[in-house]
Amino acid sequence: MLDPNNNAKTALIAEINGLLADHFALYIKTKNFHWHVKGPRFRDLHLMFDEQAIEIRDQIDAIGERARKLGGDTITSVGMVAKHTQVKDQDSATLTAEQMIAELRDDNANMVARLKSMKELAEQAGDNATDGLLDDWTDMAEERVWFLSSTLG
Repeated sequence: MLDPNNNAKTALIAEINGLLADHFALYIKTKNFHWHVKGPRFRDLHLMFDEQAIEIRDQIDAIGERARKLGGDTITSVGMVAKHTQVKDQDSATLTAEQMIAELRDDNANMVARLKSMKELAEQAGDNATDGLLDDWTDMAEERVWFLSSTLG
């Protein structure tokens, strides 16, 4: 159960919800680009964007459950996702493939930074389990940054 006097745990849960919102928003953006990519590298990018979207989607449940295991609540609506995410919307369906790749690279790099900053919060809260999960999630996000960066050349 959440102890209202444990500020470190409360701060960690809030940041976990931000991370959860980022994953929802990045999943939608990655699927957008999966559906709308065009050009000579269509097949490769279409498949890579889908692989990355699936990986991001598959982390959503673990992130939400982490907040619940700590005794907190999770985000409950699309409005809360919009309020708590650091991922900028991209409504255009006409970006070039290179613009899509660069935007996803930057979004994933920002996620890496967010994940790394959460390590101190997990430590302050004495939460070894979240600390370990953050390492795994950071590694996955860093791999996405690597793939996207390498695709740009």
